[in-house]
Amino acid sequence: MTAPLKTPLLTALTLLLAVTAFAADALPKTLLTTRGKLLVSEDFAAPLAPFTGTPVGFASGFSGWRYNGNPKSGHWEQVDGTFKGMEIAESHHPATASFGFDFKDAIIQCDVRLNDVPAEGRLYRSLFVKATDAKDYVISLSIGPGGLFLTPYLADQINPTTKQREKGPALRAIKPVKLDEWHTVVLEIKGEEVVATLDDQSVTLTNPLLGADKHSIMLGAGTEASFRHLRVWEALPNTDWAKNKAALTPAAK
Repeated sequence: MTAPLKTPLLTALTLLLAVTAFAADALPKTLLTTRGKLLVSEDFAAPLAPFTGTPVGFASGFSGWRYNGNPKSGHWEQVDGTFKGMEIAESHHPATASFGFDFKDAIIQCDVRLNDVPAEGRLYRSLFVKATDAKDYVISLSIGPGGLFLTPYLADQINPTTKQREKGPALRAIKPVKLDEWHTVVLEIKGEEVVATLDDQSVTLTNPLLGADKHSIMLGAGTEASFRHLRVWEALPNTDWAKNKAALTPAAK
């Protein structure tokens, strides 16, 4: 007895399901959450749409990308599907770019690279991904040559000079990060908990600010760094979180 022939529609559907399953399997594993609806997908292949709305400080009141092509602190370029930030040597301040949209629980993922360029007097080779609420920074995931740092901000401690929130103690996942190599970072935020992952190294902490309504994601580059494949998903509960959390390697402080 011969097997029934597949129709072109059935064949196409089978291929689509196979590709979808492969794409899902290729995504980095999450620990705190699972991926829900895709909220943001940015491949930096086309010119970035300018922001709309009226910014309130740097953290809220706008939608889309907000950055300056030639500010005092740094400069941004789109090159071959990457978003490259360059710190100006005399500023000693990272190049920053923000994507404004409203979210609460989310999985933020992108590929990052510390570019191998002359330091030219710039102090640090680093990059960061930060989440902000209506007032200020909430959490910072930063990468340097020595690995990943996860730094909370403190709602009840304000710097009297800058009027911004003070940083809390940073947790570190030790991992050598070579220049000119791509790495994947994942920042999972759900309720008052967060997990930051650099490739296969993760750290987690709890902070009340994480539960706030958030209004933007900020990317930053010290010396020079590149970003690609920015994705943001709705963060759904992960039934394995208690087991995953128990298995995490204690982070260096």
